[in-house]
Amino acid sequence: MIDRRTMEEDFYKILGVSRTASDKEIQKAYRALARKHHPDRVEEDQREAAKQKFQKIQEAYDVLSDPEKRKLYDQFGHDYRHAQQGGGDPFGGFRSGGAWQGGGPGGAEIDLGDLFGGGGGSFADFMAHMGGGRGSAGARGPRSGPRPGASIEAETTISFQTSIVGGPVQLSVARANGAERLTVTIPPGIEDGKKMRLKGQGHPSSSGGPAGDLLLTVRVAPHPHFRRLGDNLSITLPITLQEAALGAKIDLPTPGGTIALTVPAGSSSGRKLRLKGLGVHRKETHGDLIVELQIVLPKHLDAEAEELVKQLQGRFQQGDVRESIGW
Repeated sequence: MIDRRTMEEDFYKILGVSRTASDKEIQKAYRALARKHHPDRVEEDQREAAKQKFQKIQEAYDVLSDPEKRKLYDQFGHDYRHAQQGGGDPFGGFRSGGAWQGGGPGGAEIDLGDLFGGGGGSFADFMAHMGGGRGSAGARGPRSGPRPGASIEAETTISFQTSIVGGPVQLSVARANGAERLTVTIPPGIEDGKKMRLKGQGHPSSSGGPAGDLLLTVRVAPHPHFRRLGDNLSITLPITLQEAALGAKIDLPTPGGTIALTVPAGSSSGRKLRLKGLGVHRKETHGDLIVELQIVLPKHLDAEAEELVKQLQGRFQQGDVRESIGW
């Protein structure tokens, strides 16, 4: 015998909540998903898929927000419809006032205006997208008029330096009549994986509307020495034994130019120096540059150099440097 519960998507999974979720958790999940997948909030070529997803979200919420329906669903799965007394309409929760009422007593009421940024008009738009049906008496049919062109998605990889200080980059975009070269200005501090929307650089409209947009995903190539930690930059800086022991001034390149870094005398490997404001610059915040010192010794010492090291160690009077280490 085929279990119908395995043939249809689980309502709890649709809303992304556990089977023990509270009414408040279910309502919170519904609000977030309804905003994300409402057909008015996606590109034209994605609206049919969004419409179908939205219908699933509505049905799942209608059932799980109603105590009686949820109880039947938990017991019978998607056969809950047949277990209801007198049938039932899984989409029977719309009311003409522009609000959604989970069917049955105790259903949570949600104002569609809160979800979609409007009042009855937004509800009418929703009903038009859903293909009519019950709802507001003022619900309009499908909207007419020029539609914008479809968006284009593209990806570009920029250097680590450009991601920090910003600047122009060039990319190639496929058009109907061939590839087009575009120059895009990267803002300072952009992070790997961020998307930029370039207005009017997508496909032209077939109905006389504005062109679509170009959705550009920005990838950042790694740097051989610098690393990024939020808005901070970090680097492991090699220094000599003499520089560590006696201190030194060292030229260090930064996003703002080369600076003279002061290495304090007696610095050990692993010591970190924080340079305020020399990290990633944004409009209102400046990150720091964190420099970790690393003493680099020569790989091979001749006999005379080895003897000098032993004499030097005898003058240090350090004692047991591992005295504090224990299990």
